[in-house]
Amino acid sequence: MTATVNPTAPRSRFSLYLDLIRWDRPAGWLVCLWPTLSALWVAADGFPGWHLLAVFVLGTFLMRSAGCCVNDVADRDFDKHVKRTAQRPVTTGAVSVKEALGLGAVLALVSFGLVLTTNTAAILWSVPAVLVAIAYPFSKRVISMPQAVLGIAFNFGIVIAFAAVQGQVPAVAWWMWLGNLFWVLAYDTEYAMVDRDDDLKIGIKTSAITLGRLDVAAIVVFYLLFLSIWVLALDGYLLGAIFYIAVAVALAQVLWHFSLIRTRTREGCFVAFRVNHWLGATVFAGIACSYLVRSFVQN
Repeated sequence: MTATVNPTAPRSRFSLYLDLIRWDRPAGWLVCLWPTLSALWVAADGFPGWHLLAVFVLGTFLMRSAGCCVNDVADRDFDKHVKRTAQRPVTTGAVSVKEALGLGAVLALVSFGLVLTTNTAAILWSVPAVLVAIAYPFSKRVISMPQAVLGIAFNFGIVIAFAAVQGQVPAVAWWMWLGNLFWVLAYDTEYAMVDRDDDLKIGIKTSAITLGRLDVAAIVVFYLLFLSIWVLALDGYLLGAIFYIAVAVALAQVLWHFSLIRTRTREGCFVAFRVNHWLGATVFAGIACSYLVRSFVQN
């Protein structure tokens, strides 16, 4: 006799917490991870070592998870009116505000503990990174392009990576920071297009609403600016053919994204957002493989 599962049975706290941090949706932290690792490789002139790799992989995951906790608390009264977010644990009351903030604080503290194993420069830069991450959810009430604030928050991984390796943040880091800001604007505008109808009703400000019918064209331009700025910023590093092949593959993905979002369907825009991490992974692979090939040639 096969046992049946009661769909109304109460869920464990652990299961609810996994939902809260979007455990089953890795795209959100992977889009933060790839540019951070790219910066780490450039800063270290190749493989940065297992210690720093572990710090930035785990730290990125933990901080994105902590950000989800803060975001869901800030947006709990709005999320109930949005189809995609109505069943989030804080919105439904399955997880209390106190619990969510407590979990977020623990995750952020563990992440900060990882940064403490690096150096003073990285530690100092991690402070504004946390402050901007906390401010982002509330920016949607007052800023017409809150995706730019999200970009600033996500881009701190680039700054901290250079600081952790070199003890400073050189000009190339800020150029990569600027380029990556346009990537965040691209994929988070795709994300915002999914909820545009709901956001218009409840008064949330997003880039998808601000850009209006220029949204698709703007997204393509954002992608092109991201790739162009990174190519120019890294030109002096002589990464070679592999890097430029990776950029060409990334450009092909931009065309794919255009095909997904040009009709502005919820499904197409959501798919476009969820596969964005492959574009970032492609660029990172081009950078990492370029350094790997160089090390073989030199040895």
